[in-house]
Amino acid sequence: MTADSRRDFIVLATSFAAAAAGLAQGVGPALPQSPSPSPSPTPSPTPTPAAPPAGKIDEITAHTLEEAERLLGISFTDAERAQILRTIGEHRELVASVARELPNDRSPACVFSPRLPGKPTPPSTATGDPNLLPTTAPSVPTSDDDIAFAPLTTLACWLRDQKLTSERLTSISLNRIDRFAPKLLCCITVTAELARAQAKRADEEIAAGQWRGPLHGIPYGLKDIVDTKGILTTWGAEPWADRVPQSDAWVTTRLADAGAVLVAKTAVGALAYGDIWQGGMCRSPWNLEKGSSGSSAGSASGVAAGLFGFAIGTETLGSIVSPSDRCGAAGLRPTFGRVARTGVMALVWSMDKIGALCRSIGDTALVLAAINGRDDGDASSVDVPFHFDPLQSPRGLRVGYDPMWCRDNPYAEVATATIEAAREEGCEVIEIGMPRINPSPTILALYAEAAAAFDAMTRSSTDDRLSWQADEAWPNTFRRARFISAVDLLQADRIRRGHMLEMYELFSQLDAVIAPPFAGNLLVHTNWTGQPCAVFRAGFSGTGEPQAMTVMSRIFDEGTALRVASALERRLGAWTRRPPLA
Repeated sequence: MTADSRRDFIVLATSFAAAAAGLAQGVGPALPQSPSPSPSPTPSPTPTPAAPPAGKIDEITAHTLEEAERLLGISFTDAERAQILRTIGEHRELVASVARELPNDRSPACVFSPRLPGKPTPPSTATGDPNLLPTTAPSVPTSDDDIAFAPLTTLACWLRDQKLTSERLTSISLNRIDRFAPKLLCCITVTAELARAQAKRADEEIAAGQWRGPLHGIPYGLKDIVDTKGILTTWGAEPWADRVPQSDAWVTTRLADAGAVLVAKTAVGALAYGDIWQGGMCRSPWNLEKGSSGSSAGSASGVAAGLFGFAIGTETLGSIVSPSDRCGAAGLRPTFGRVARTGVMALVWSMDKIGALCRSIGDTALVLAAINGRDDGDASSVDVPFHFDPLQSPRGLRVGYDPMWCRDNPYAEVATATIEAAREEGCEVIEIGMPRINPSPTILALYAEAAAAFDAMTRSSTDDRLSWQADEAWPNTFRRARFISAVDLLQADRIRRGHMLEMYELFSQLDAVIAPPFAGNLLVHTNWTGQPCAVFRAGFSGTGEPQAMTVMSRIFDEGTALRVASALERRLGAWTRRPPLA
């Protein structure tokens, strides 16, 4: 997203009238050297920065400590400062012992789990096959545009029944990328040759009766922090613009096994934040004057513009929800740990998640079913079954909402319509008073982890090569994070446990919560606790731009969030409108 939208998100984290920040996740190598004229197979690491020269920087006095106390919000006596000065050398040696370059995929030894010991969270949706497709589908349209905007379930039926070939669908996708990606700046690398080869193979397998499932032959976009062997994976940032991985990410392999066709690596805000990457600002297909938000910028923009059947995004603190809202896409942020992140750039190891973006919310279930699972390369990943029945009604589910979300804010009209739709669908709609959550501990912990993930970049001043250098951009944020104390970080982590208990109590009484995307700091809160979230287009603003609503549920109960969201999406009927770009 733009600098303004990121600043707005942080400032308005206690409200929800502005666009949210975008962040994301994963695993990757250490810092590369300056980009070479052509991609190199393995980026070379930058040497660990040398210690600062002796002299004024190394001199620590009582005045130095007094100034540091002001920064940290604490005060010591003169005697206490004298005692610290006598032992500060030992402290500096301890700090120096960790001042080394570590690979981005070296995760901390402490592993976050969204589960609370002794507190089971039985799902409201415990059965159902998320891969279930309709037995019949409409006839294949003659118009390429109509084919391009068909929902994923329909595309899957046409391919399964050999009413449409993957080669034709992939050709449509590549043509639309040629037409619209230069306007949207939503694709970093187009993989046309690979896509045509994968589509040809898919058609041959389907014709031979070897249909692999709903994603077989479907063109898709992959966020450019997800590794692809031999194909540029740039993290959207200048220092890594020529980075070529030597292996596929775990999720890339899972999608290849499902027979999906990779057509593009999609734009990502530099180092998984916002919509500004080394090629410019990714745009919303509904308004080319606006950024797409981020950081799953190109994934949301491209899928909403009909450039591919689905896309992969990631979220740390809004990177699926925010661009889905801005671009009118449907997004699913799974529970933390449900999808292995091996081979995906790491930003915040305890918050990063991989999810799906589609044109209809129910379609995201097909993608999650393909990528669900654990891998040894991601210590946070777990094996948990995923259930969703697209035919199951949400009738009888206890759904909560806060009435204040339906008044005095830009989403009031769509929020009111969505709550009424929930009643019409037979949900038991319950008014709740959401706790007023302070987002500051979450932001502090996020900044500390993200700064650690890119500490070598900060120490070596490689961050100077990033084009976005505003006060709210990553370079300054990472530098400032050096002044977060370890004590404060652990205190924030203890607060996190309290927030998890609050969320557990809430979902002990409710099956789901319906809310606008940025209401009551829920975006911050639920990302920290690891909650799943389904985001769908619910209506339009007065200027004709899409507006989303979200449905959150218990951890590892994406099926319930999708049951509610898909029913509301159908009843509200806003998802079928196409952006004016098309």
